Amino acid sequence: MTLTQTILARKAGLPSVTPGQLIKAKVDLVLGNDITAPVAIREMETHGLRVSDPDKIALVLDHFTPNKDIASAAQCAAVRRFAKKNRIKHFYDVGQMGIEHVLLPELGLAAPGELIIGADSHTCTYGGLGAFAAGVGSTDMAAGMASGECWLRVPEAIKVTLAGSLRPYVTGKDIILSLIGNLGVDGARYMSLEFFGAESLSIDDRLTVANMAIECGAKNGIFPADGVTLGYLKGRTDREFVTDRPDPGAVYAREVTVRLDALEPTVARPHLPSNVAPASALSGVKIDQAVIGSCTNGRISDLRAAAEILRGRKVANGVRCIVIPGSQSVMLDAVREGLIEVFLEAGAAVSTPTCGPCLGGHMGILSEGEVCVSTTNRNFVGRMGHPQSYIYLASPSVAAASAVTGTITSPEAVV
Repeated sequence: MTLTQTILARKAGLPSVTPGQLIKAKVDLVLGNDITAPVAIREMETHGLRVSDPDKIALVLDHFTPNKDIASAAQCAAVRRFAKKNRIKHFYDVGQMGIEHVLLPELGLAAPGELIIGADSHTCTYGGLGAFAAGVGSTDMAAGMASGECWLRVPEAIKVTLAGSLRPYVTGKDIILSLIGNLGVDGARYMSLEFFGAESLSIDDRLTVANMAIECGAKNGIFPADGVTLGYLKGRTDREFVTDRPDPGAVYAREVTVRLDALEPTVARPHLPSNVAPASALSGVKIDQAVIGSCTNGRISDLRAAAEILRGRKVANGVRCIVIPGSQSVMLDAVREGLIEVFLEAGAAVSTPTCGPCLGGHMGILSEGEVCVSTTNRNFVGRMGHPQSYIYLASPSVAAASAVTGTITSPEAVV
């Protein structure tokens, strides 16, 4: 069995599983946010269901928060009532919360060998820590909260070997954009992307890669846990977990090798994450806005990378640069390290943690004809605002360099 299949077999209480098999498995964590959780809550109330284990539920108010309008305030109020009534331990509101897929790893709520489902498509992020993690619909979230179980179809897998080492200014974002460009947006449809050879990658880079596995259709992305993983988890969790490995004879539907030393800063052009090109090839593209943040690139390493470019420089006239730390902890670290001062002196705006503009929510919506370079994960038509706006996906270094020049720019061109 592959790594993913090994985890699913154990969680289903079966000696083995095969691709295509339908299973019912025990979940370690069920996740919801202020958009998806209210739907699940209504379903539970409609059918008279009760929470099976409040300690295995995480509710994070992050998408339209701090609330942008009356409707979003009502959504959050419904989740607050549910969390209080059911004594949900892992409930995170304004002032304590963060973008869910940044917050949960830093709090130790995801660990190797665990099965995590979330009513958010980028739940696959936790595969960066060796967990099987996948997005589900709100009704599946409701069933998970009520039963502590979920049903799944066991996926086939693609083995991705990461060979060599990254060059300066090349990151996990460039790895996954390059891979999506290779596979296409449906090239891994309902498959597991299993990454090997990542010993030199930081946890932040692994989380970024796993986060965007869904953008080529994958059910999940996963890295086997190693010493780097265990080092990250030390002090974050004291519960027991299993560091699974694939069988020596594991069968993969396809094998792909990514030469890390051959990668360069990469950008996904409108309107697909697979429409990739080197940043250096897009130097004439003018931008109106740069966004640095999101569940993909809102961690402290991302802010450090952006600050390295912006330090001592100014955001170009006519460009709005918006920096969104991924959690309160990231914000606090950025304050202590002087990064917030760097951003403000450069002429950028700094937001409280929120998903904000990533999904066209608030804090940076685009108007007709505007162009944004963003460290988010999707550049579909209308994703960040007007259907005739244009989103280029990139790393924090590329986004910061582009904010300085006013056009899409590779970091090497400004440092």
